[in-house]
Amino acid sequence: MIVERKRYELFGKKIFEKLIIQSPFKIPNPMPDEACFLYILEGQINYNTPNQNVVIPQNDAVLLKCGNYFSQIRSTATSQKHEIVIIHFHPEILKKIYKTDLPKVFQKPDFVDLNIDLSTINNDFLIEKYIESLLFYFDNPTLISEDLLVIKLKEIILLLCQTKNAPIIQQILSQLFSPTSYNFKQIIESNLFYHFSTEELAVMTNLSLSSFKREFKKNYDDSPASYIRNKRLEKSAELLRISEERITDIAFDCGFNDLATFSKLFHDKYNVSPSNYRLDRISK
Repeated sequence: MIVERKRYELFGKKIFEKLIIQSPFKIPNPMPDEACFLYILEGQINYNTPNQNVVIPQNDAVLLKCGNYFSQIRSTATSQKHEIVIIHFHPEILKKIYKTDLPKVFQKPDFVDLNIDLSTINNDFLIEKYIESLLFYFDNPTLISEDLLVIKLKEIILLLCQTKNAPIIQQILSQLFSPTSYNFKQIIESNLFYHFSTEELAVMTNLSLSSFKREFKKNYDDSPASYIRNKRLEKSAELLRISEERITDIAFDCGFNDLATFSKLFHDKYNVSPSNYRLDRISK
């Protein structure tokens, strides 16, 4: 759960956030048309994309490709509390603050590698000092102004361009101005196992709730609730068969908010409890 959340908005959109989160947790924050920078003040994030699986430890950061989603935040051996600073890059705001003079980092490179999902930033001294300055403003909100937010947004972009991963960062940020288009089924399949409601999925597809349900029925010949529940249960059954992960973690990874609900739904579908299902697999 989110223990504490502070944010600053610029031109009506969230730009800077500081979160304190109790794990395990998945941040339900889709990014269909933005990129996002995360700096880990405490704890760690396990981030999984189709092309990369990385662990971002304390005092490191990651820049995420637009169109991806946050992954799971889990407890570590030392802490279940995670403190994160997040900076959002919205193309319309970047165009507004730079007018017609966009920095080179936003221009499309000669070669575009679509397999690049993220860029890690490890132990960068200038980034660390920048984050310290942001924390000062989170603690002193009366000092915040629109002009200051613009300056701090431009500053992090300048610093990212000076890191050793600048070419990869350009690959990611340039896509803000040529984002990938996602069809209805791609959006649904990409988010089956996150804790999103039907209403949130409808927003992701830019449809009203009633239109979303009609489109879902046309594509899947089932209701959203029924289809998603069955897919989550099928994946949980697969993980119970092939992994040694705790049942609580499997339930969470498959999109269930609590173990009791998961156990009841699993028993209703398979006529056996998750633990006995796993025991049956072991005994065979």
